[in-house]
Amino acid sequence: MTTNTILLILLSVLIAGGLSFFQYFFRTKNKSKTNLLLVFLRFFSIFGILLLLINPKITSNTFEIVKTPLPIVVDNSSSISELKANETSLEIYKKLVSNKDLQEKFEIQSYQFSNEFELSDNFNFKGNQTNIDEVAKNLKSINKNATFPTIILTDGNQTSGNDYVYSFNPNNKVFPVILGDTTTFLDLKINQLNVNKYAFHKNKFPVEVFLQYSGNKSVTADFSISQGNSVVSKQSISFSPSKKSQVLNVLLPANNIGVQVFKASITSKEQEKNTYNNIKNFAVEVIDQKSEVAIISAINHPDIGALKRSIETNLQRKVTVVNPNKISSLQDYNILVLYQPTSEFKSVFEANKNASLNTWIITGTNTDFNFLNQMQNSLKFKMSSQKEDYLADLSTQFNLFAIDNIGFENLPPLQNSFGTVTAKENVDVLLSSRIRNVNTGSPLLAYAENQGKRSAFLLGENIWKWRLQSHIDNQSFDKFDVFVDKTIQFLASNNAKKSLVVNHESFYNSGEAIEINAQYFNKNYEFDENAKLTISLTNKATKQTKNYDLLKSTNSYKVNLDGLSAGIYSFKVVEAKSKATYTSSFEVLDFDIEKQFVNPDLNKLTQLASQTNGKLFHPNQVDDLVKSLLENEDYKAVQKAITKKTPLVDWIWLLVLIAISLASEWFIRKYHGLL
Repeated sequence: MTTNTILLILLSVLIAGGLSFFQYFFRTKNKSKTNLLLVFLRFFSIFGILLLLINPKITSNTFEIVKTPLPIVVDNSSSISELKANETSLEIYKKLVSNKDLQEKFEIQSYQFSNEFELSDNFNFKGNQTNIDEVAKNLKSINKNATFPTIILTDGNQTSGNDYVYSFNPNNKVFPVILGDTTTFLDLKINQLNVNKYAFHKNKFPVEVFLQYSGNKSVTADFSISQGNSVVSKQSISFSPSKKSQVLNVLLPANNIGVQVFKASITSKEQEKNTYNNIKNFAVEVIDQKSEVAIISAINHPDIGALKRSIETNLQRKVTVVNPNKISSLQDYNILVLYQPTSEFKSVFEANKNASLNTWIITGTNTDFNFLNQMQNSLKFKMSSQKEDYLADLSTQFNLFAIDNIGFENLPPLQNSFGTVTAKENVDVLLSSRIRNVNTGSPLLAYAENQGKRSAFLLGENIWKWRLQSHIDNQSFDKFDVFVDKTIQFLASNNAKKSLVVNHESFYNSGEAIEINAQYFNKNYEFDENAKLTISLTNKATKQTKNYDLLKSTNSYKVNLDGLSAGIYSFKVVEAKSKATYTSSFEVLDFDIEKQFVNPDLNKLTQLASQTNGKLFHPNQVDDLVKSLLENEDYKAVQKAITKKTPLVDWIWLLVLIAISLASEWFIRKYHGLL
């Protein structure tokens, strides 16, 4: 307390004593025990009230010992049990946490990790992923601004996350205890396999395979890819102590539509400790891109033959040339190419109002533009009877889909009627027209999309000259044919909005995250935040069905289906109010990444210890690890003083005593008739 506070307390004593004396002894000489008691009560009450008004702060000091944290982190992934090191891990953990000297010097923190990091002292070694990077991130957050050592019991084989070698704070030493036999065994392994998830029917898709070998002698192995009982690719591979990896690139045919499951395997005559990593299943969804294209024309023109040849270079396209008066039904086609439409095409346009097929309209000198203005509303034509040659200029702002410049500016001109063409807001222009060196500002090739229906417009005839010029420039029709195929592909796609849209993969590897996302839209195609979506999941082999609710996130609904066993699953997503339904299926492939390892990753753990100035220990060196921690002078316990200042107003008992004192004085005076 300060000097002023002490002086105020002394003054309070004098005031309380003076008032008590004046009350009971100034006019009377009675010094009975009752009066003395009343004097004391009055003195205590007045002094207590004055003391509360002064409100002195009472300071108290306490001391506590702050020990250095010692996180002991145990790898709880299934790779530990696969390497037959789970018992060793438990023994080392119990030996460390029960060491009394370590308990006295450190604050022992017990954690486990697999795909997640958590506080635990109970381990089952069943984790399906290993993420050591999560250990580094969490320890930095838990023990901020502290210098501490870390003991990690692990095999060092990480299957997810960033490279853990550089994730730990270099100022905090890490002491890895390596689990598993470090003896080098002969092992052939499919280390990684890269393949696109989708392929087009009747095409070939690439597969990139990374093969790895560990051993001390030369080995010849057979690598094959099979589908069911059929081997679709096979080749012989050689390894040696100086050549321990191979990268293979294989092209596989996509002959069947749907999800196609393949098995990649590598075998040899040598005996291996682990053969699980010799096989890797993968799947590709083969998409049927087949489109029936009708070129409808009332005239004969070289453009029709050029377009037919160009479109049919893609084996997924079939072209039929038909007269507008002889076409019976549009249901046989996916895309309509309307070549120089006139009033003869009226029945085709009327029929397409119901069929809603995407169209490619090509105009020329025989086109009836007044009729065309009535049949579509994407472009407005004001044309004369005069003919004009139009050159092409590529628009750099076009981003509807990716397309290469095949030298459009140098291609021969297309012929069309002279006039002006006005494009609406929903039209994207790929090529604008130019008369000699004057840009007309009108489109030459444009694309439109309106209410889910797509259209393309080529405003000029003689495109056959473009195909011929492209062959002269490139000694091949390929570039021009790809350009035409891009337009057909745009028209073949249909993105009409649905009220219930569900996103999922066709296949998943067992052990990885399985998440299905859904969006539900109201009649105005606005995201409905109050929808109630449920999913019914059925295992096709066991017929077991489970139901889940989809939980709302920021702009979608999602459900997590982690932990499914390998197999084929069908599912149905239903919105409760509208009964909108989506039905599909996916396959979980049999693949356990934690079974891929034969040895612990000694090199990585050695790098980690070196990066943090720690040291790598083997299971039989745990005593040395304990000794080094106990002898390290950097990890001393710190005595921390805690000063606590308590205001007297916070003393509730003083208020109670003042109240008791005043009440007692009143009752005594009342009893003796002094009131």
